[in-house]
Amino acid sequence: MPATPPRRHLPGVEGVWVFVFADMAVFAVMFGAFMWDRQHNLEVFEVNRQLLNVDFGGINTLILLTSSMLVVLAIAALKQGRTRLAPPFLALALACGVTFIVLKVIEYREKFDAGISMLSNDFFMYYFVMTGMHLGHVVVGTVILAALWAKSRSAQPGGSLSAYEGGATYWHMVDLLWVCLFPLLYLVR
Repeated sequence: MPATPPRRHLPGVEGVWVFVFADMAVFAVMFGAFMWDRQHNLEVFEVNRQLLNVDFGGINTLILLTSSMLVVLAIAALKQGRTRLAPPFLALALACGVTFIVLKVIEYREKFDAGISMLSNDFFMYYFVMTGMHLGHVVVGTVILAALWAKSRSAQPGGSLSAYEGGATYWHMVDLLWVCLFPLLYLVR
C-alpha cells in the first residue's frame, strides 16, 4: 500500500496570505505606473534618480535581507523545539526593523533639507509615496516582530506556530517589496 503523501501546510493563517496578495497587487500597479511615467519623462526621472543616496538604499536592503534570515532562523528554532533560540533571533530582526526606520527617516530628512519634497516633480512624488507606504509596512512589521518576540519569551513560546508563521509571512512581504523598490527607484537607468 503506497504511503500517504504528507499534507501540505500553508504557513500562518489564510487571511494573511489574502492581505499579502492584495498588497502586492497594489504595489504592482504603482510599479507599473512608475515605469509608464518614467518611459514618457525619462530625463526628469534619470536626473532626479541620481539625487538619491544609493548607500542608504543598499544598506537598507542588506538590513531587510538579514532580518528576513533571522526570522527564518527563529521559526526553524521553534519548529525544532529549540525555543530558547527564537527570542534572540526575533530581537535581532526587530533591531533590523528599527534600524531601517531610523535610516529612512535620516534619508527623508536629507531630502527635505535639500528642498526636495513629493511636490518637487513626478519622480519624487513616486519616491515619497512608494517608500512612504513601504515605511508604513515596516513600522507595522516591526510592531508584529516585537509582539512575536514577547510571545517567544513567554512560558509557552511554542504552542501554535500560526502566529509566528503569519508574522514571518508579512515580514517577508515587506522585504520582497523593498527588494523590488530599491532597484526600481535607485538603480534603474
